[in-house]
Amino acid sequence: MTHETGRFPKVPMADKSDIKFTISFTDPELDLEEQDEQAQKLLNQMKTLDELEEVGRVLDPNPPVGNKALGGFLPGILKAVIKANHIKQFMEFLGDRLVGQTIEMEVTGNGKSLKVKVSNQAELKEAVQAAEQFIMAGLVAT
Repeated sequence: MTHETGRFPKVPMADKSDIKFTISFTDPELDLEEQDEQAQKLLNQMKTLDELEEVGRVLDPNPPVGNKALGGFLPGILKAVIKANHIKQFMEFLGDRLVGQTIEMEVTGNGKSLKVKVSNQAELKEAVQAAEQFIMAGLVAT
């Protein structure tokens, strides 16, 4: 879907069925480099999914002074955008890959957000179910 007004170029508009995920690896027993390695591993796997509209690292809004790079990434944090009709497959994908990981996940859709913290298999299963229900409830309400 695009938006065009007057002399401005076409700009993609956010679709109401877009669901945004932010996944942070937060295991206190891992240092930032190890958390980042976990994020990079999941990112590489996520890049193979056709269901994702967008996937990537999260840019650091306040990079360290003197940083020569064009922009650093926040360690251990990923973002993804998916259409709501692919949520079940994506949540199964995450459930299979995040077993045994300590993470924080934020799911945003229809102007609402859900944040969960997961540190074991039972919590992961509950978080996946809660995220699915949250998303589906938002779709029914719109």
